[in-house]
Amino acid sequence: MGRSVATLAHAQYFKISSLNGGQSDRWGRGRGRGRGQKEDKEWIPVTKLGRLVKDGKIKRLEDIYLYSLPIKEAEIIDHFLGSALKDEVLKIMPVQKQTRAGQRTRFKAFVAMGDYNGHVGLGVKCSKEVATAIRGAIILAKLSIIPVRLGYWGNKIGMPHTVPCKVTGKCGSVLMRLIPAPRGTGIVSAPVPKKLLQMAGVADCYTSARGATSTLGNFAKATFTAIANTYSYLTPDMWPETKLNKGPYQEFSDYLAKNQPKPHNVATAAAAE
Repeated sequence: MGRSVATLAHAQYFKISSLNGGQSDRWGRGRGRGRGQKEDKEWIPVTKLGRLVKDGKIKRLEDIYLYSLPIKEAEIIDHFLGSALKDEVLKIMPVQKQTRAGQRTRFKAFVAMGDYNGHVGLGVKCSKEVATAIRGAIILAKLSIIPVRLGYWGNKIGMPHTVPCKVTGKCGSVLMRLIPAPRGTGIVSAPVPKKLLQMAGVADCYTSARGATSTLGNFAKATFTAIANTYSYLTPDMWPETKLNKGPYQEFSDYLAKNQPKPHNVATAAAAE
């Protein structure tokens, strides 16, 4: 019982400090060798997409989504969304594994992230320490950020404010359904889906859930899947054939071949000489 109380205390403490990358004000000064200071290292991209983003060849995040390019570096999301991104720790729970030496306890963190304007992500990470789990979940939430399609309930007046039609997401036994709502309704939902919908930029929405919604992980993942499904179908305005241009890798192939990153391996560098 003592361990569970300590776990809750740790969870509340790191929930407050998670916006600082897991660093607490109490440890700000550190002890010798600058251990308490956050290092601002220059981003050195390791993927072709990262190099194109850093060098300004790709101007918008939507250009990456248009060609379904996988994002492997969290710094790409930071480059485009930056300070607009907000994150919140949904839950920190202890998970145990039975070994021959006894029970091994680790901590599982669920982090929601979004810019409240059409982009949302969900990260889940398990680690021995709470702070490490939160930092890992934040990185995974950035890598999982998706575009959100918004629409109208009735007349197309003003800005889009709700989901374009009824969409469904499923995870485990949880089935989550998002239903368009009139302007001014707000988000009629449980706290977990409400936070994800708010971060996605949805202002009005009805929700319907069934299954074991007390399982927060599956509840959040089902909601995230439903939000992602807003872009998984074609409406009549998308029926005309769209002529796509060359993909970024094809368009900037000469640039990528010319600006190859230098080898960091000592053996590789020695062989090159």
